[in-house]
Amino acid sequence: MEVMSRTPAYEALFRSWLEEHRGIIVKVTRSYAPNLTDAADLEQELLLQLWISLPSYAGQAKPSTWIYRVCLNTAMTWRRSSLRREQRIEPGKDFSAITAPASSPAEIAGEREVLEKLYAAIQAMPAFERALILLMLDGLTYREIAEIIGLTENHVGVALTRARKRLAELMKGLTNELG
Repeated sequence: MEVMSRTPAYEALFRSWLEEHRGIIVKVTRSYAPNLTDAADLEQELLLQLWISLPSYAGQAKPSTWIYRVCLNTAMTWRRSSLRREQRIEPGKDFSAITAPASSPAEIAGEREVLEKLYAAIQAMPAFERALILLMLDGLTYREIAEIIGLTENHVGVALTRARKRLAELMKGLTNELG
């Protein structure tokens, strides 16, 4: 595929990719933004960078791989460049957009609590491990992760093992802290 220019077809492709891959943007945003206000800012930054970068998409990777790469790089840069964002846990985040409906209010509360702890733990991780965990949780293979991150599959496996251990420790610590 040759480099695209900004035409109606370009806009249509952008819109269709947003519909199809919206979950990537949501996951990256929730993993890198410490609160809802910052999440809105980061989401806009991701969308802008995807729009700006789309003409450089050459079709050498799957669209989802390319979108992950752009979003993760943008989120890591955004996170580093803003001193006002602190890594903190914000109780009461609204995770309703990504939780599956449960059959009772108690189950809904339990699912929200687990998700809140998971995202808080992910936010507390170093940026590289955060990206690995996010891609793993999305069910990508080591090969796909390697392509997005720019590592070998073996290095992805080793790094994911370390990242999983750190996530488990952070989740355990949050469980002890929060209740």
